[in-house]
Amino acid sequence: MLKRITFLSTLLVLTKLTAQQPPRPPSTPLITHNPYFSIWSNTDDLTASSTVHWTGKPQPIVGLVRVDGHPLRFMGGDRSGIPAMHQISRSVTPTHTRYVFNGAGIELELSFFTPTILSDLDILSRPVTYVSFTVKSIDGAPHKDVSVLADVSPLIAVNSPGEAVTYSRNQTDTQTVLSVGSREQRILNRSGDDLRIDWGYFHLSVPNDEESASAIVRETSASADGAYAKTGFLPKADDMDASPIVGRGNAHLATELFFHTVSGGPATRHLLVSYTEDYAIQYLERNLRPWWQRNGQTVAGMLDAAEREMPALEKRASDLDATLTADLTRTAGANYAYLCVLAYRQAWAAHGFVANLDGQPLVFGKENFSNGSIGTVDVLYPAAPFFLFFNPVLLEAELRPLMEYTALPNHWRFPFAPHDLGTYPLANGQTYGGGEKTEENQMPVEESGNMLLMVDAVARAEGNPRLAEQYWPKLTEWAEFLKAHGLDPENQLTTDDFAGHVTHNANLALKAIDALEAYADLARLLHKDTVAREYSETAHTYAAKWIDLDKEGDHYKLAYDSPNTWSQKYNLVWDKLLGYNLFPESLRESEIAYYKTKLNKYGLPLDSRADYTKLDWSIWTATLASSPADFNAIMDPIARWINETPARVPLTDWYDTKDGKQIGFQARSVVGGVYIKALADKKLTEKWRAKAIATAKDAAISH
Repeated sequence: MLKRITFLSTLLVLTKLTAQQPPRPPSTPLITHNPYFSIWSNTDDLTASSTVHWTGKPQPIVGLVRVDGHPLRFMGGDRSGIPAMHQISRSVTPTHTRYVFNGAGIELELSFFTPTILSDLDILSRPVTYVSFTVKSIDGAPHKDVSVLADVSPLIAVNSPGEAVTYSRNQTDTQTVLSVGSREQRILNRSGDDLRIDWGYFHLSVPNDEESASAIVRETSASADGAYAKTGFLPKADDMDASPIVGRGNAHLATELFFHTVSGGPATRHLLVSYTEDYAIQYLERNLRPWWQRNGQTVAGMLDAAEREMPALEKRASDLDATLTADLTRTAGANYAYLCVLAYRQAWAAHGFVANLDGQPLVFGKENFSNGSIGTVDVLYPAAPFFLFFNPVLLEAELRPLMEYTALPNHWRFPFAPHDLGTYPLANGQTYGGGEKTEENQMPVEESGNMLLMVDAVARAEGNPRLAEQYWPKLTEWAEFLKAHGLDPENQLTTDDFAGHVTHNANLALKAIDALEAYADLARLLHKDTVAREYSETAHTYAAKWIDLDKEGDHYKLAYDSPNTWSQKYNLVWDKLLGYNLFPESLRESEIAYYKTKLNKYGLPLDSRADYTKLDWSIWTATLASSPADFNAIMDPIARWINETPARVPLTDWYDTKDGKQIGFQARSVVGGVYIKALADKKLTEKWRAKAIATAKDAAISH
């Protein structure tokens, strides 16, 4: 019953999205765990194209159903030569994606369930997605010999065609497992952006209590010429003579689930898909295991636990879907709720989650389709609201490796914060710009301000300044740097580095001023009262000077020396959220009023230089508004863009506000920044954080 309530409540939100047309995700999440195990559908109909990795490279999963002796296709492109079922609907909730199809007198519901429960670190780290199939007769007649086939290409376990793979079949206590992985198994062998994993193993698992058959068979298994299409059965023997080279007559993993005669109510079968890699991240030359493996849990043990816990996880996640969607709708409307739903799994799937050698959780973000950096500070900064809202422990787990890195004198020697920790998945030292060796193309004010603001936000959220206390000398160094350079930044890059260098950047100065107050706040929490007074006075003095330097009539400029310009002052949002109160409310109101005169069809441009915008910053800017009407003035064009953008990729955060086209970036964690509006609702934030606190207490008791 709960599953049905979740579906209906989400559908209600979606139908309100726009009066022009039903909601249409630019890309639909299917399997979303980390930057390497992330599979999407980039077309409206699941049968219109192959499933793909978030980069757009094919990772085909084909789904067929056989009814009364005739095969139909419900997933995958038309290369199979098998007719497609008619897709009735598609819905996306925070943890589920569901499709409904009909054909040959039956209805088939396909569900992808990834238990992305941010309050539960063990479940969050477990790399398993449940795929369920529910079949029922819709024409009043019984249908015989009904079965479903799932066929997975070995492309899912290599970077590109031409690599050699190996296959295996294993039996756990609860399921049969077919596996495929690269033959070379060069663990953590390379870094980069447009790459897929080529170590570890993909697993297709079928519970023993599901009547099924499985086989490792030639890629023709899912075509009209294959045994399944012709006879309704997979070969009884695995194909031992298939080529090990992907793309050259190689074998696929295939599983058939039997429904037999379908006549009355619905019947459901399910399987599990997972990816395990032993080591996921290299940090300061140390290979680190995924969090779920920290205590030596085996792959078989993990899969068995996942199967046993599925009913309880389904209930928890369905409750999360319904409650979160309703809460977000009450907070800021259906359009905002839908944006947050689309951002939810994407924001997490751009991260790797591992255990440090001392057993601490560490989280590493990947800068997808930008330069592939790992632990990028100005990517973590816009994504931070996602973690602050659901579970601040995860934000601390992402800040801690950065703080540890900068405290090592043989690595980071500058008086400001770094940009990154390396290139994913190798976090061995900054690679952006000049790396560790030069100040050229660094972001000194940007990253120092980001770090101070996030450390203070975590301390406030957790009620504990332990991270600040441990690394106080480094935070002090950055605060001193901002005191000297933050009010009037020199010619340097910001997080919006694609826009180039800007001297006297007003929005960057806002960040520095708020960051000085963040440092003062941390000093207060650590009972360093003299330091707190000094830096708070500096922040207030700088705020007054900023107003005088940047004001131009009814708005504020892009830069102090740039008349007839404007820009989104998204960094001002922390002054409101963290209660610094350095700037008057009238400043926010005047900026929002001015922004409303600059709106284009699909949103508010980033500034006066171009028509492009950033999705995350637009919501930060909208959160400055004091009324729902003003917030929606910026939000509603974004909702229209979601529905109409020609960019059929996992949410891009950089697009043109006039034609809706993608400028760059996709599948990035920064979309987690859209949760900043929810974060501004203190009661709602306390409610969701409480779930993480309760789960952590339960875990401590159980151990």
